[in-house]
Amino acid sequence: MALLKVPITQHDHVLGNPQSRVTLVEYGDYQCPHCAAAQPFLKQIEARYDDDLCFVFRHFPLTEVHPLAETAAEIAEFAGSQGVFWPMHEAIFANQPDLGLPLLIWLATKLKLPSVGLRDALAAHIFAQKVRADFIGGVRSGVNGTPTVFINGVRHDSPYGVLSLAGAIEGAIRAAA
Repeated sequence: MALLKVPITQHDHVLGNPQSRVTLVEYGDYQCPHCAAAQPFLKQIEARYDDDLCFVFRHFPLTEVHPLAETAAEIAEFAGSQGVFWPMHEAIFANQPDLGLPLLIWLATKLKLPSVGLRDALAAHIFAQKVRADFIGGVRSGVNGTPTVFINGVRHDSPYGVLSLAGAIEGAIRAAA
């Protein structure tokens, strides 16, 4: 059983109440088709468990097979610095089949992000350290593919993957009660 080695901090992207009974941490890659396929289900999980669930996303770009994943993660981090991480996160996954720098720039424009600031951040790799820290934390926690999910600090290993999350979350809620 693999455990989450890096605690959640103020540097993480958190959706929901951090004091919830269940915390779900996803390590994901914006170019991974499995991560994109999991997103609608994860949105359903977030809506279903609302106050009982805190959702955290961490970057795990598999750059050898997904060369755009790191750039997408850096752009998502730039969006986060402007207060719109989650809209950018959702937009990247929703448009994943067209993923490329032109799409990412268009999404940034649509979210009214400053184009000069984005250009400078990408050129200087200002957010690369955050993306790398997420990746290293994932490696330390036993992540070896995406998406990888931890529920209350324990890696959710299941032959059904995200499809069995609801049952695991129900069990975590009962255990926390």
